[in-house]
Amino acid sequence: MNRDLAAKCLSELGNLTRLDIFRVLVRASPKGLNIGEIQARLDVPASTLAFHLRGLVEAGLVVQEKVGREVRCRANHRQVTMVVEFLREKCCMGFVEEEPSRHGRRAEAA
Repeated sequence: MNRDLAAKCLSELGNLTRLDIFRVLVRASPKGLNIGEIQARLDVPASTLAFHLRGLVEAGLVVQEKVGREVRCRANHRQVTMVVEFLREKCCMGFVEEEPSRHGRRAEAA
């Protein structure tokens, strides 16, 4: 996973409504829920739900599938696992050969 995608995923989950949507879909796994079921469980207006689902889908955190006349939504557990792995990929390695930045710029991923 690259830095940009990890930041996008974390940003999407950083919103309380989107976090609630994702968590309810995790509970409904593996079957998922249709959009009406999500709306009923979270009491979110349809337009608001559509907006938040779009962000989760674009980040790859939610997968949508058309089944007949309904759209089923499922949490993409693999994507969230990849985000966690990205965050931990250099865990406990230390900084033996790296020097801190002296120019005040943001750290780059190595």
